[in-house]
Amino acid sequence: MNSNNKVVKLLSELIQFQSVTPDTSDCQKYIHNYLSKSNFETEYKKYDSVQNMISTYGKGAPCLAFIGHTDVVPSGDIEQWESDPFELTKKNDFLVGRGTSDMKGGIACFMQAVREFIEENDNFDGSIKLILTGDEEGDAVNGIRKLVDSNVFKENELDFCLVGEPSSSDKIGDVIRNGRRGSITGHLILHGIQGHVAYPEKAKNPIHISSKIISEFLDIKFDNGNKYFPPTSFQISNINSGTGVDNVIPANIKIAFNIRYSTETDHDEIKDTIINILDNSNAKYDITWKHSGEPYLTTDHEFIDICKDSIEEIADIKTLISTNGGTSDGRFMAKVCKQVVELGLTNRSIHKINECVKEDDLRTLVEIYKNILSKIFIK
Repeated sequence: MNSNNKVVKLLSELIQFQSVTPDTSDCQKYIHNYLSKSNFETEYKKYDSVQNMISTYGKGAPCLAFIGHTDVVPSGDIEQWESDPFELTKKNDFLVGRGTSDMKGGIACFMQAVREFIEENDNFDGSIKLILTGDEEGDAVNGIRKLVDSNVFKENELDFCLVGEPSSSDKIGDVIRNGRRGSITGHLILHGIQGHVAYPEKAKNPIHISSKIISEFLDIKFDNGNKYFPPTSFQISNINSGTGVDNVIPANIKIAFNIRYSTETDHDEIKDTIINILDNSNAKYDITWKHSGEPYLTTDHEFIDICKDSIEEIADIKTLISTNGGTSDGRFMAKVCKQVVELGLTNRSIHKINECVKEDDLRTLVEIYKNILSKIFIK
């Protein structure tokens, strides 16, 4: 079996595990068994129902950790899929299945790259880790975040972290990420007084109250961003009010909003700004917050340059360094590792019906990962 068929076979095996978040399948056990053949030692860390695995080859520095997740988003309407989402299916140059891009394809490339590298270089100093969680697509509470918060990783243990999220846009390696914005969500309830629309003087319409408050929210200028990050962004994601009939002023309105923020501000400043507007409005309100993660940024160029050079040598393209996009587990790893880079497959079909990956892209990514390994461990 040639090397390209091997990574495809790996992906096919991984896709068959219906590891919808949180992953409670045997997917991690399969990876454990595969890595053990290359003398990786695996330990599991389970928090509530979420299982995490840390597989290690070698000892000491330098240490390169591949970071990923075995859980996937739900398949959605099965009838809209052209094939079984949990059976890898080839269609022209593409391989279709849930998780092909996000991110079992990346994990398969991790697995194949480290096996080939170890087979070709049986004597080198340092260590390689695969750190995988089962809840990145869900609450992301008991996965990488918990590993970091529980001090599983010793100080200075990890020199480089490569997060295998699908960072690429059109071609493998055209975009890598050296950071991400922070994310905080607010769930706001504005309270009014329910009544008949014909007697507004006897009621208090929370929808009307909300219009001025929303306008003030949209006028907030949290910061101007910087050379790494765009300005902090406020977006309303949901508004819900009404009783279902046309002649009743509702008692409240529920507003959900998300703020993606740069390193020029922090979540406490954001909360204070929002609450100050609410207090000054004299509206009755309740608000709860969900802080998904702080922004992170890798400014040390050693690992960034290793990744850029490896991409150019294998894929013959120049790489864009970016911090845009959603959140990832890189935000947690940045607390224990100074050099975190996200480099993976393309994100054109992630979370979609008929999620897919180009077959040739798998081999390209394997070669890029192997080149990174060589630059770190073979001097």
